[in-house]
Amino acid sequence: MAPIKFTIEKKLKGKLGRAGILETPHGTILTPSFVVVGTKGTVKGLTPQQIKDVGTQVVLGNTYHLYLQPGTEMIEKAGGLGKMMDWQGPTMTDSGGFQVFSLGVAYGKNISKFVKGEKELSLPEKRREAGEEPSAKIVSIDADGVMFRSSIDGSAHYFTPEKSIEIQHSIGADMIFAFDECTSPTEPEHYQKEALDRTHRWAKRSLDFHKSKENSKRQALFGIVQGGRFEELRKESAEHIGKMDFDGFGIGGSFAKEDMTAAVEVVNAILPEEKPRHLLGIGEPEDLFMAVESGCDLFDCVAPTRIGRTGSVYTSSGKINLPNAKYRDDFTPIEEGCGCYACTNFTKAYIAYLFRAGEMLGCILGSIHNEYFINHLVMNMRQAILDDRFEEYRDEFLKKYL
Repeated sequence: MAPIKFTIEKKLKGKLGRAGILETPHGTILTPSFVVVGTKGTVKGLTPQQIKDVGTQVVLGNTYHLYLQPGTEMIEKAGGLGKMMDWQGPTMTDSGGFQVFSLGVAYGKNISKFVKGEKELSLPEKRREAGEEPSAKIVSIDADGVMFRSSIDGSAHYFTPEKSIEIQHSIGADMIFAFDECTSPTEPEHYQKEALDRTHRWAKRSLDFHKSKENSKRQALFGIVQGGRFEELRKESAEHIGKMDFDGFGIGGSFAKEDMTAAVEVVNAILPEEKPRHLLGIGEPEDLFMAVESGCDLFDCVAPTRIGRTGSVYTSSGKINLPNAKYRDDFTPIEEGCGCYACTNFTKAYIAYLFRAGEMLGCILGSIHNEYFINHLVMNMRQAILDDRFEEYRDEFLKKYL
């Protein structure tokens, strides 16, 4: 018996998008759905009840960080990720492959998943005072796996596909990912091809190891499509990974904003329609509409809580920055009609004061509102598909938001 069951309720006419039902061992997810990121087994600043109250259906943890701290032995003793963090709903873990990028070529540089160009970050104060330069990277890749340096104490750890799956088995999430190499958008095509071949070999090794264990009966394994900015590599990867016996699929790697839609569409047109698809690391409202329309069922991003902790919050008219002076005497909610705890109980003036005063409640309220906003935005997209009005809803929202 498969560990998950995915049913398509309704397709978006003329597009790849769909509304579905994804059944997991710890609950049912109505898709499309936004996946809230709890990197280290916690959504920063929010309790499990608050996570639930903002409409969250599924939480994602980070394999690399959970492996380093608190460690898989502690997580297993606690009964798995969900039980440890008191989250009763579905859970996911990534493979650790993103850290190949973030701790590799991107380390110490302002490089994201999107093409922007390189800009050196300022060094941490203690390194600047000591006259030290950061190492170019703290990972090393070979044919069999990746050597990571711990971001905590600098100790060396070697991840192979088998090791990544073994760790994810111990963490115990409902849905896990094959080990892959997430490449930088700045890498040339010849390297993207080399990394893609490596990702495909690692996908098979991940799948073979997973299928050999009892965990495969209760944990779903997703294969990851890579290929960077190159359409032919994306197609090659989708065809290769799509033919393998994964329970679902992830779309990873780096993009240019202007070609992301085409890249996602070309992949989802090839991947098996009957299995769920997860777009990794995407979470801005305009990108979510693209993802849904292009056939993605799940997507995760740290942005709602990360920007919420700085006072940047989503509204239907675009993002606003609460610490700005203009909100000092604004006694209206962040968003009129919003049902989140922050908007139903507090004003912009009060929350802006919290940020100016350095009070942690400001970060909590900003995070609550942003997660509520994004979760309900995607819920509305789902309902719009069911009601045959997705394009109308998209155009209305984006006209005001942008």
